[in-house]
Amino acid sequence: MAVEREVEVVAGGVRLGGTLAVPEGARGLVIFAHGSGSSRHSPRNRYVAYTLRTAGLGTLLFDLLTEDEEAEDDETAALRFDIGFLAGRLGQVTDWVFAHPELSRLRVGYFGSSTGAAAALVAAAEKPELIGAVVSRGGRADLAGGALARVLAPTLLLVGGADDLVLELNQRALERLGSPKALEVIPGATHLFEERGALERVAELAAGWFARFLGATLEAETRP
Repeated sequence: MAVEREVEVVAGGVRLGGTLAVPEGARGLVIFAHGSGSSRHSPRNRYVAYTLRTAGLGTLLFDLLTEDEEAEDDETAALRFDIGFLAGRLGQVTDWVFAHPELSRLRVGYFGSSTGAAAALVAAAEKPELIGAVVSRGGRADLAGGALARVLAPTLLLVGGADDLVLELNQRALERLGSPKALEVIPGATHLFEERGALERVAELAAGWFARFLGATLEAETRP
């Protein structure tokens, strides 16, 4: 299992905290884009990241916003819901990854949750030659708007069966996606996937999707 290490991710003119872990022999790296009001310390995303690493995939969790940008005032609070801004920030982090020789050899995917999923889809549409797969967990894929038709990366939408509004919005977004795509509904799960076994199913499906389209270690591929 890869050891996590704290890194400083440079994106444009700011420095963001990140947590990077790349198993030996990994062929893919998944960059996480969390939703509004969350951080790289989200227990749900950290659990998914752990599962991905057991499948031989590297993970990078980072804070989309600086501490000042996260401040609760009218001027900065809007950034949490500015999909264009968040997508641009994610694109800058992707550039940071490819600027590092030890990471640039890896195929890159995005894992997004809530508004972070919309940012991931927009960023994937902007970098079609670089992004190999996208997974959305309870995400607002609909907020990606016109970018949905330009996404080339195979995209998996994961939604809780009891998350009625988000499920409906994802069904609409699925129709607009131009890439290979799938929608998986987790029976009985609500928006945060807190029900027994729900998050485990999310992690399992995400790992399978990324392993398929980004590649995994030989050991992971030969597991029963």
